[in-house]
Amino acid sequence: MKKPAVTYELIKKDRRTKARRGIVHTPHGDIQTPVFMPVGTAATVKAMRPEEVRDMGAEIILSNTYHLYLRPGHEIVREAGGLHRFMNWDRAILTDSGGFQVFSLGPLRKITEEGVEFRSHIDGSKHMLSPEKSIEVQTALGSDIMMAFDECAPYPSDRNYIIESMARTHRWLRRCKEAQTDHENQALFGIMQGGFYHDLRKQSAKAVTDLDLPGYAIGGLSVGEPKEVFIEMLDSCVDYLPEDKPRYIMGVGTPDYLFEGVERGVDMFDCVLPTRIARHGMAMTSHGRLNIKNARFERDFGPLDPECDCYTCRNYSRAYLRHLYKADEMLSSMLLSNHNLHFLVKMMDNIRKSIEEDRFTEYKDEFYRKYGRF
Repeated sequence: MKKPAVTYELIKKDRRTKARRGIVHTPHGDIQTPVFMPVGTAATVKAMRPEEVRDMGAEIILSNTYHLYLRPGHEIVREAGGLHRFMNWDRAILTDSGGFQVFSLGPLRKITEEGVEFRSHIDGSKHMLSPEKSIEVQTALGSDIMMAFDECAPYPSDRNYIIESMARTHRWLRRCKEAQTDHENQALFGIMQGGFYHDLRKQSAKAVTDLDLPGYAIGGLSVGEPKEVFIEMLDSCVDYLPEDKPRYIMGVGTPDYLFEGVERGVDMFDCVLPTRIARHGMAMTSHGRLNIKNARFERDFGPLDPECDCYTCRNYSRAYLRHLYKADEMLSSMLLSNHNLHFLVKMMDNIRKSIEEDRFTEYKDEFYRKYGRF
């Protein structure tokens, strides 16, 4: 039997929590876990050059099937030699299925057993995204990890609707697996659903893991529910997934949610948050969020974060960054995005070291004391 494109190696387990240190092996290099994946929605991490993302230590990025299907089109990316060559990124890439985006379109989409019929947010043109189409697009993109096409139900949702949606997601997953043809270069991850019902989560996990895929995601969390509900549900969800495969939770990118996810045994995370808030003048620092628009930074010639060694903090002052933002200069977004991504990449590096040294809980407590109350 041929070796799958993506495998997981468990290195160390924390003594007091479910946190674990591992490596995800992919065709484009190893990924040290737990890991935060910068999001490059349209084949670019916003306001960042690929070289910058690589130099700060990121080993994998995420791109989006829905957006690349609509523009420039997956066939163009295929002709360019795949997404790695198209965007000049030589490390691992994960592509999401496009499901979350089409379900976010609301009245512009219609769910059927075949898939989701929707109108483009760009020009209003009509399209059908099915499990087979999602796999076709992701195959053309050439990502290392493909995500199965699923429905991410909103919070809150009626139990009967969740049962119906979950069963359809499971049927779509089987169709995704049947549609996948390249197992040597691409891995298909399944997605657990089940809303906020523990028994349905357990059912979904069994249906998904019975297919023996290379990895699994926990879907339908971080969709607007209270933090305590997120934590309670995540706590049990992880227990339903195998220990020898990577576990991924989508759309999580604030430091507190990353720590809570790691503590419960999650390996992979992604979110647009660090670059999005950067474009609005917000920075993550070791002592909490900083709003560079604040007038008190007008004559502050110190670094954004004195404890940070990123390119931005080594070269530019808070006063200059405030000036750039107020002057509506694009360099503001570039420098703040560089800092925010570096902050999270470095934080995850420290988390991995703390697990290796059996001091994850101490590091978490220390980080929270400095960063402030969440």
